[in-house]
Amino acid sequence: MKVLQTIAGLSAKSGGVSTCVYDLISAIRNQAGDVDLLTPQVTLLMGNEPWIKALPYDYISPYGFSRNLTRFLEQNKYDIYHTNGLWMHINHTTCSIARKKGKPYIITPHGMLYPQALARSAWKKRLLLNLGFRKDIAEAAVIQATCMDEFLYYRDLGFTNPVAIIPNPVPHPTCLSKIETVRDKRRIGYLGRLHPRKRVKELIEAWILLGCNVNDAELIIMGVGEQSYERELHNLVRKKGLKNVIFTGFIQGKEKFEKLASLTALCVPSDFENFGMIIPEALSAGTPVITSRGTPWQILNERKCGWWIDNDVATLSSAIQLAFSKTDIEIAEMGQYGRILVEENFSDERVAKKMLRLYDYISDGGEKPEFIYE
Repeated sequence: MKVLQTIAGLSAKSGGVSTCVYDLISAIRNQAGDVDLLTPQVTLLMGNEPWIKALPYDYISPYGFSRNLTRFLEQNKYDIYHTNGLWMHINHTTCSIARKKGKPYIITPHGMLYPQALARSAWKKRLLLNLGFRKDIAEAAVIQATCMDEFLYYRDLGFTNPVAIIPNPVPHPTCLSKIETVRDKRRIGYLGRLHPRKRVKELIEAWILLGCNVNDAELIIMGVGEQSYERELHNLVRKKGLKNVIFTGFIQGKEKFEKLASLTALCVPSDFENFGMIIPEALSAGTPVITSRGTPWQILNERKCGWWIDNDVATLSSAIQLAFSKTDIEIAEMGQYGRILVEENFSDERVAKKMLRLYDYISDGGEKPEFIYE
């Protein structure tokens, strides 16, 4: 059984979806799964393995029309097609060519059908739905959701095809065993794209509310994003004279996990996240997480490895103060609970096995896996 996944871009700077897709296919292939990935060639491509079919970039228009990707889909044979994301030419073409070939296909929306996501550029998405994406979605053999929230939002849209709830994989980086946890001072961190819906400005405002209580602490903001928003954040820090707010820019690999392991807690105050990959990555580094109720991580409270809270400035500020009130031993204990949570539920090996079961079920039938909802 040969499977082709497709994605509109696989840049290391994109993080999020690109990381999830790369990690999933890597884990599947480690278990002898035959999966390729079709994507355009971009700078800082996430990997160079032979299973990554990175074709010369020839995107036309913001929709990403590509003759190179279309030609590959038409000329190569696979048993199952699996596209990641929506609203781009590669997503629609993957579905339409699979139908022409009489082959089943899977769509993983990666949160793009959440109400908040559909509300952005709503008229464009309504148009794209009517021009073909509604048919693509409705006729998919299976939709993959990463959590129950995403499944329920999908059903609210009126689609009735099967949904497989399979979380994103969280690999255990080999560098973690070589990283010593050094919490030499109180630190809160943010790591991700700098964008208004991530509420990084509100995080800084929550920090400001703490005043002299954080004079000896640091707020580390890691990531890059829209230039205008980055300027706004830097200007706010400069205006308020905050010497203990540090911008690192883009980081990855061992440096990323060293920074995560040095934090008292990671803060993810987003308006919404479909999964929020940085959350289990921080947990795997032994770092508790403060995150908003816009993420599907209520289990943090249940498993005592973080705080799942409202994301208004005052509540966020109180959560940071609570994290700082914990002793080093208490933070380390929360970190250990987080590691166990990730190992039990989100390891790349476990997730890859589920995806292989899904592929087998679509290809050969048999007993329906317990994670598929009709």
